[in-house]
Amino acid sequence: MREVEHPGGSHPATLILGIGELTTNAPSPAHGGGDDDPTGLVRDAALLLDGGRVVWAGPERDVAAGVEEALGRAPDRVVGVEGRAVVPGFVDSHSHLVFAGDRSGEFEARMAGRPYAAGGIRTTVAATRAASDDALRAGLRRHVDQALAQGTTTLETKSGYGLSVADEERSVRLASEVTEEVTFLGAHVVPPEFAGDAGGADAYVDLVVGEMLDACAPHARWVDAFCETGAFTPAQSRRVLEAGAAAGLGVRVHANQLGPGEGVRLAVELGAAAVDHCTFLSDDDVAALAGSWSVSRPGPGEAQGTVATLLPGVEFSTRQPYPDARRLLDAGAVVALASDCNPGSSYTSSMPLMVALAVREMGMTVPEAVLAATAGGARALRRDDVGHLAPGARADVVVLDAPSRTHLAYRPGVPLVHAVWKDGRHLAG
Repeated sequence: MREVEHPGGSHPATLILGIGELTTNAPSPAHGGGDDDPTGLVRDAALLLDGGRVVWAGPERDVAAGVEEALGRAPDRVVGVEGRAVVPGFVDSHSHLVFAGDRSGEFEARMAGRPYAAGGIRTTVAATRAASDDALRAGLRRHVDQALAQGTTTLETKSGYGLSVADEERSVRLASEVTEEVTFLGAHVVPPEFAGDAGGADAYVDLVVGEMLDACAPHARWVDAFCETGAFTPAQSRRVLEAGAAAGLGVRVHANQLGPGEGVRLAVELGAAAVDHCTFLSDDDVAALAGSWSVSRPGPGEAQGTVATLLPGVEFSTRQPYPDARRLLDAGAVVALASDCNPGSSYTSSMPLMVALAVREMGMTVPEAVLAATAGGARALRRDDVGHLAPGARADVVVLDAPSRTHLAYRPGVPLVHAVWKDGRHLAG
């Protein structure tokens, strides 16, 4: 990567040249992508960043006119990437990064034939409750840094390993130090102190929708519930999600991971931004997800439907069947890919790995998988400032050490992230 500095202001404008293949996720026939290419692919491209935003993107042959129109002066820094591919920063819309402890023994036993069950979460709950704030903070920052090094520039993360008022509050508070996309997941599983009594789950839900929600809502943007056998029933999940929405939080749902259920349709009914896992879907579930995008909802811009967020790292780590992304896409549903980074069922923060698994195991093409890992994640977070590289977007840029985005699936496990810009600042590479 070649770099040339010019005198500039406090927030220098950066021109990136020599891009062999630029994924903008902003279709434009003028850039050669055409209306049938939702990824807005531009070959032999350039990209101009200024003030933490993208201000121009297009063919390098048009760069002089583009810089003059968008900036009106020479850029402060010119970087040559020597034919490498550039994609938007990955948007990981589902992770669990506030935790302590280790469950490698559980993973080893599962690989020897023991099936995954939601109850393993309680092991992490015990370790998290025993950990200090400083220990949790250090682990959280380590995981965020690892994700950034792999090209993730926007991430969501959840509570759910405290399951007491004090521990859930500190989980969302610590999470808010590293991301604005914080989810309150008090309804992850029923903690041990409630699980042994008849009616214990309902009593715990009373706590979640009352004192716990009051303590956590100021630090969170979203509310979530694990609507699944072994976790919470649809009725209990509805109570949690409706209470969170009444407190001003957006709705997300864990559903249909371990078997069929009502969670997907509950998510659509409540106008959830996303329903995550979607491993076991009925025809009615698929129709509901696709149909959610044809119903106009309040809010700016296009209709706000429910994204099906697929988490292939879980299936890789648990040997469950992979979700059928092809079925969802062909029906007209909107799909995101996310890591579900957590210590039990998917201990990886690698979005490039999610792309490779989606292509290899879930029937997605490379463009579809890259779109789902960037713009799809943004839609799952109801964000229009990330996940694309059109003018006005946040300058979150990933340079791959490869001539094409296809290498994300073609070379799984290889560290292909060559350089990262976040909010226009060159952070890695």
